[in-house]
Amino acid sequence: MGDVIAPKAVVAGARGASLFRPGENCHAATRAARAAFLIDAENYYRAFREAAQLARDSIVIVGWDFDSRTRLTWDDSSGAPAQLGDFLNFLTRRRRSLHVYVLNWDYPMVFGGDREMRPLYGLGWTPRRRVHLHYDNTHPVGGSHHQKIVVIDDAIAFSGGLDLASRRWDTCAHQAGDERRTHDGEPYPPFHDTMALVDGDAAQVLAQIARTRWTLACSETIPSASRRSDPWPLSVEPDVTDVDVAISRTVPNADAACEVREVEALYLDMIANAKRYIYIENQYFTSERIGVALAARLAEPDPPEVVLVTRLLSHGWLEEHTMHVLRTRLVKQLRAADAHGRFEVYFPFVPGLEEGTCVDCHSKVMIVDDEWLRIGSANLSNRSMGFDTECDLTFEAGGTRRVEAAVRDFRDRLVAEHLDTTAEAVRAAVERTGSIHAALHELRSDARSLRVLEDVPDWSDTVVNLAAVADPERPVSLERLIDEFSPDLTEHKSGPAWGKIAAIAILFAALTALWRHTPLSTLVTPERVMAWAQSVGEVPWAPLVVMAAYTPACFIMFPRPLITLFAVIAFGPVLGFVYSLLGIVAAALATYFVGRALPRDTVRKLAGDKLNEMTEVLRRRGLLAIFAVRIVPVAPFAIEGMVAGAVGIKLWHFALGTVLGMLPGTLTTTIFGEQIQTALEDPSQINYWLVGGVAVFFVGLILVVRRWFVKEHRAQRHATA
Repeated sequence: MGDVIAPKAVVAGARGASLFRPGENCHAATRAARAAFLIDAENYYRAFREAAQLARDSIVIVGWDFDSRTRLTWDDSSGAPAQLGDFLNFLTRRRRSLHVYVLNWDYPMVFGGDREMRPLYGLGWTPRRRVHLHYDNTHPVGGSHHQKIVVIDDAIAFSGGLDLASRRWDTCAHQAGDERRTHDGEPYPPFHDTMALVDGDAAQVLAQIARTRWTLACSETIPSASRRSDPWPLSVEPDVTDVDVAISRTVPNADAACEVREVEALYLDMIANAKRYIYIENQYFTSERIGVALAARLAEPDPPEVVLVTRLLSHGWLEEHTMHVLRTRLVKQLRAADAHGRFEVYFPFVPGLEEGTCVDCHSKVMIVDDEWLRIGSANLSNRSMGFDTECDLTFEAGGTRRVEAAVRDFRDRLVAEHLDTTAEAVRAAVERTGSIHAALHELRSDARSLRVLEDVPDWSDTVVNLAAVADPERPVSLERLIDEFSPDLTEHKSGPAWGKIAAIAILFAALTALWRHTPLSTLVTPERVMAWAQSVGEVPWAPLVVMAAYTPACFIMFPRPLITLFAVIAFGPVLGFVYSLLGIVAAALATYFVGRALPRDTVRKLAGDKLNEMTEVLRRRGLLAIFAVRIVPVAPFAIEGMVAGAVGIKLWHFALGTVLGMLPGTLTTTIFGEQIQTALEDPSQINYWLVGGVAVFFVGLILVVRRWFVKEHRAQRHATA
């Protein structure tokens, strides 16, 4: 496990000794005149619906997901529409001064299964004129905007783990077979989550965070609310008043000096200052630094109790073999460190659920010693600590008994919901036994309950390391990737890249282990792969589809060799090679003409410093330079093409250079693809001499071209010195 940021110790419970340190573990330490802690979407959606109908100036919604089809209520007695999109249009039609701002994460298509497609060409939901819908694409590559904030008239704000989106609505009963729990006519499992509702200064800080996100994404400013209003929902009684609250963020940046890691810092401080117990509910549990901090506390002579509630299963095969694997490793490490029996992991159990489903425990909660209560968007994962944007609210008692009682009551309400009992019964059991773990074991039953997570499989280090790719701690900039994988244009000598060769070997070993120790070994058999690919190859229009696939693939940086491998299996080595090369050239020409059409400054910004340094070489050497950058990429395929178009390289130079430059790589992929097909059909027929010879030739060609690159770049620098 990784290093831990040194936490700051405080005198817990002593009034005036706050855990909050603005600029370190929080963005702001502020105050809420009223605060309510909402459990599950039925309560949150009802409160949002009531508050939104009181809005006068603005409703600002920022989130990981937004779905206009979301049903907010099953009680239509108010006359307002039940579906979210219709409801927002209804509000702006009824009150002409009201503007609604919706900022949704501009997600990659891999997340598109449960998401609503963008409103295009009159299809789907149509926002009214004062309902402003935008998509946030300012996150790093692979990252996401994960904050869930709703601000109404700058007067109240919701923040936590729930989006206004599909497959979220549920009651605290989490009943199996609840007919209201459907999306597009398909049922989904029970869903558990939490939100905080605040007003006063805390709401204004959240309003500023939401406005900042909007400005970054849209280059527009949301005006401040001009009218004083109190849209607090009438059905929600505050759980506590006049309470201190810290607002912590994660804001990613490829430069570690510029990133914001307040979420992680406050997590570590809360763990370090716990005396009696740490109660956690979280969707994920993979953060290495959080794991190290908890292990250190569990190893102490008299550690606090650590109660972790998470979900039993993961969403789909991919998540099961990434985040699930990492959770397994962390749980085992903490159980090994738990010398005093103070750590346990539970999952909510509801009888009668369909096989392969469970209660989706999606909440992000930490409660410590009745002193600190935390509700937010941040998972206990590496990516939530530094890769995704996050926002958490932490309430501090500071020794004030009424606040301590509110924190304790929320803890008991959460536990009571999972155990299908009352908060009073939970409180009595904890007081009687002196232990949350003991109370859970006393109150649980064979019916709805919290059960111990016992079936923790063993995973090899190879599989764990491969799974870690899905949970990065911080983003890697495009410039850094180019620096790592493009030719070194400096004037120093370097030996063979043995480290990279070793990394490639490890990657292949990891993929082999993944294949052998996962359902791929039975689900994706050689016979199935061959039969499917060959059946596609028999379709008359299949070659056109394969050739056309290279163009979108190059713009989204999807690995082109995978398409080539498919083409070889589907059409055979000769036709597969021809179709692949034609598709690659067509994609290259598309990028070239995009570069011709875009302003020169735009292309220069896209290219980055590394490729901009080579533009004069591209101009002078034309055909030869294009051949070289295709052999040893200086930048992504699409960027190279756009730069070539922007600097005015002759079209025939560009096309021929691309053909010649892509020929060796495509031929290599074709040969490897043919040998992979041979391996699937009859491993004894693999021509290892051919595979080895092609690999040596291709590596040698790369080294030769790399030397030419360095020589040309050195000559250009001397000429302009």
